[in-house]
Parts: sequence; C-alpha cells; structure tokens
Amino acid sequence: MLYRPYRLETLYGDLAIVFRDHRISDLIGFTYAAMEPRRAATDLVGQLEAITRTLKSRQGQGGTGLEQPWLVTIALDGENCWEFYEQDGKPFLENLYQILSEHPAIKLVTVSEYLNQFPPTLTLPADQLHSGSWVDGSFTTWIGDPAKNRAWDMLTQARQVLARHPEATPETNPDAWEALYAAEGSDWFWWFGEGHSSNQDAMFDQLFREHLATLYQALNEPIPVELQQAVELHLGQGDHTPSSFIHPIIDGHGDEQDWDKAGRIEIGGARGTMHQSSPIQRLWYGVDHLNFYLRVDFKTGAKPGVDFPAELHLLWFYPGHAVPISPAPIVEMPDKAPFNYQFHHHLGINLISQSRWFQEAETWSRWSTKHSRAQVALRSCLEIAVPWADLQEVEPDWNLRLILVLAEEGRYVGYLLDSLISVDVP
Repeated sequence: MLYRPYRLETLYGDLAIVFRDHRISDLIGFTYAAMEPRRAATDLVGQLEAITRTLKSRQGQGGTGLEQPWLVTIALDGENCWEFYEQDGKPFLENLYQILSEHPAIKLVTVSEYLNQFPPTLTLPADQLHSGSWVDGSFTTWIGDPAKNRAWDMLTQARQVLARHPEATPETNPDAWEALYAAEGSDWFWWFGEGHSSNQDAMFDQLFREHLATLYQALNEPIPVELQQAVELHLGQGDHTPSSFIHPIIDGHGDEQDWDKAGRIEIGGARGTMHQSSPIQRLWYGVDHLNFYLRVDFKTGAKPGVDFPAELHLLWFYPGHAVPISPAPIVEMPDKAPFNYQFHHHLGINLISQSRWFQEAETWSRWSTKHSRAQVALRSCLEIAVPWADLQEVEPDWNLRLILVLAEEGRYVGYLLDSLISVDVP
C-alpha cells in the first residue's frame, strides 16, 4: 500500500498522491550522520533490498523478480541534516549514489519520472485522507494564528494581482514569479505568530514583505500600504522559565529551534556587573533526562580574555539536602548572598581553550577533582551540557540552584547574574 501512487479526484481535477517511507527518511535525517559514510550508505540500500524481498514474498508464487515496478518515496527537509554529516554529507552521498547507480534492481527516479511511466491506477477516497504534517499531524504551525493568517492574506492578494496579468509569464516577467515563489516558502509562516521565535523575527518579517513588494513592482502595480507595516509586533521575549525539555546539539551555534523551549534570562540593567553595554547579552537554560544545558549569548565579535573574562564558573548548591558543602574555590568572592553560599559541585571552564575542570565538595570544606563528561562549545555563543551523571547525588524531582561567576586565573572578576538559577532535576 505504501509503495505505489494513488489518484485523488477533486473538483479541480485529479491529483497524484504518494506517501513517503517515514522510517528510511528519518534514518537519513537523524541516524546515518553518526555512522561511517560507506556503512550508512550500505545500510540504506539494504533497507531498499529488504523492501524488495517483502514485496516479492507477497506477490504470486514462482517468480524471482517483481511483477511490477514499485516506488519507494524518500522525503525529508533537504537542508536540515547535512551539517551533522562528515563533510556536509559528501562522502555519504557519493557512496550512496555509486552503489545505487550500479544496482541491477533499483532505479533512481523523481516522482514525476515514475508517474510518467506508471500513472496511478488506484483511486484514494478523499475521506480517507487527513493532514499529514510532521508537527502534531496538523497545519497549526503554519496557519491559524492571527499573524500567520495576515501573512497568508498578503500572499493571497499578491497571487490574485499576478493572476490579473496573463501577459506576465515566468518567461516574460521572471522577477514577478521569482518573488512569488520566494514568498510562498513555508518557513515564513513557521516563524510568524506563536509557537516559534528567533532573534531574527523582525528581519524575516521584513524580507517576506519585500518579496511581495517586488512582485507588485515587477507588475507596475501600486504596493499595498500593509506591506510597509510589520506583520506582527516584535517585542523582546523577556525572562521566562523553561516550557519543556530541550535537546540541543552542543556545537556553539545556538540553533534557535534547539532552544525555543528553554528558559531565558536577559543580562543588563540593574542586575550588577554585566550591564546593558556588556558583551554578554542573555542566558538560556534547560534540561532533559540526560543533561542540564546552558547557553550564553554574546555580542557579535566579542572575544574571551579581551572583551570579557576568560573563565566561567558554575557553582551548584542543593537546598534542603544533606550533602558536603564548601565555599567557592575562587579568590576574592564577594561576601554577600548568593556568592558567599557554600556549594557542592563546581564546573570551571576556560573560555579561550574550552577546557574544563570539575570538582565536588568534601567534608572539612575541601574540594576533590572528579571526572566530567560535560560538553563545551564556543563559537557564535557558548553552549554547555552537564550530564546528570556528573552530579552523582542528585535524584529525580530535586531542586538545584546555580550561580555563574566570571574570573581570571581563579580570581573573581564579576558575575553574569546576581540571583540564582533554579533547576528541577527530571
């Protein structure tokens, strides 16, 4: 049922519909990047061969070949996964296409090429279909929110204007059509309204409206006044606590989708040593069942040891739990709360070398060095993952408190926040 096209009858004519192989698509998107390229390519072809064997077993007896050609549709967000592959996927794709090009029983085709040779023969009743988005099985990520709907209305109006110009074909007026195609990308509507946000929301808003304005200009039509106004107000998100688990990739790039459910704290103003002019702008934090995560955003071009101190120290204490504690192992710490508290775990990070050291408090106010599997990456931002396994005594539902201190060669320089970050252990 999965590996064939279907015909869908509509009021506007018949459509051909295919369904993707979800499993194989996700192997490319989420699994093969961690495998050796040749082995990953061989595994994918093995998946296709397994489908062939299954199809043969379900057809008439006696034949060793397939009685009809079948279509395995592999479809995924084409741009998202390759940054996690070796050399952006080049070795994997070269191996995959070499194997497939030499394979006697598998032919590479586009959907159109297949349909041209083997048009769908089975009709799919429309009442058996429902929305097939990978986000909650609905389209609410792209439509329904007032801001998203305003953007759709703007796009609809522009399409209607273009339809009134039959002389403007893709050949005679490519600028108008290219602008339309650019504005029809679904990512604009992903970012509008509730659900997703980034530091570039205002820029995305402007670019979307500029594409539509280009269409009107190419047709010598007046540009609607609403295209000169933002689709939505772009106010700062402000401070907020985590809304769900997060699972960021620790690479120092701060992918917005990785952190959109994280807690956020703006740095500046009356918060102390890190004022609004500071190169350190905000903190993000969150958890999953494996790690505590922290992200620090800097102004563009800011460098550790030049624009801000070279060491960041994370200090945890566990209120209400009987564990050994000790004063922070940092010289000249302020004698005021919360810096004069006594702590149980300490993670120090050299932001220049990205090396780190981990300590645990013992009795008699001493610290002992422990092995740590914490991950640290600093590029456009600082990202840190501290495994719960490092914080060995913690138990589910414990509440931990954290402070962040800046230092030079172990000597206190300042703090990112003069209050505590509260973290609940999953």
